[in-house]
Amino acid sequence: MKDNNKLVGKNVLITAGAQGIGEAITKHFIDSGANVAIHYFSNAETANKSAEYATSKGQKAIAISGDLTKEEDANAMVEKTIAAFGGLDILINNAGSLVARKLLNEMETEFWHKVMDINLTSMMFVTRAAAPHLGKNESSSIVNLASLAGRKGGHPGSLVYSTSKGAILTFTRALSSELGPQGTRVNAVAPGLILGTSFHNTHTSKESADATTAGIPIQRAGNADDVARAVLYLASEYDGFITGATLDINGGVYNM
Repeated sequence: MKDNNKLVGKNVLITAGAQGIGEAITKHFIDSGANVAIHYFSNAETANKSAEYATSKGQKAIAISGDLTKEEDANAMVEKTIAAFGGLDILINNAGSLVARKLLNEMETEFWHKVMDINLTSMMFVTRAAAPHLGKNESSSIVNLASLAGRKGGHPGSLVYSTSKGAILTFTRALSSELGPQGTRVNAVAPGLILGTSFHNTHTSKESADATTAGIPIQRAGNADDVARAVLYLASEYDGFITGATLDINGGVYNM
């Protein structure tokens, strides 16, 4: 990827930055000259390799483990990032999971709360901890990972996941109003069918992927780089006028 000069030397924190879309986002930021704090839950090897790649290019990098559904882990992650870099310019809220497919009549209360905590409560914890540090800059940026499921409702069995991702769209709009005066822009991306990630490898059958792809106007599924490029664009528009927006990345299957 061609270097984005607006990102050279910027300090970036990426949650779940060591797998799937998050790994691609991390690499794109590194290739654009940014310093990266790579959060991971279980992918220590990938996180450390990405950090080594960044340092080989002369940039700062740190890999940080943590369960972001725990407030203390979210706070500690932000504190470690500030200690390593001295400040924070960009937050990418990428952590999230479908966990499993369950219909309403199969839904245990514990499962509902678990998925909501992974996708939404964790985002609040991280953003709350990071916002004061972002506000110390003249301009800063947050990009939240939502989903096409938050727009359309998702496939059967994704009720709680889709609901949490829809809430992220509103969280983004509300937060953009709240943090705008401190110079922090807040946007989201809503990816559609992004193949080649552990998410769809786990939760989407080949038959379902083929059927979905057949209905995509540009006749292909997306990939992690498609999402990463959009995230970098939204993150880097320091002099831009875009905030409170959600960029849909779905090949035209949903365009409202």
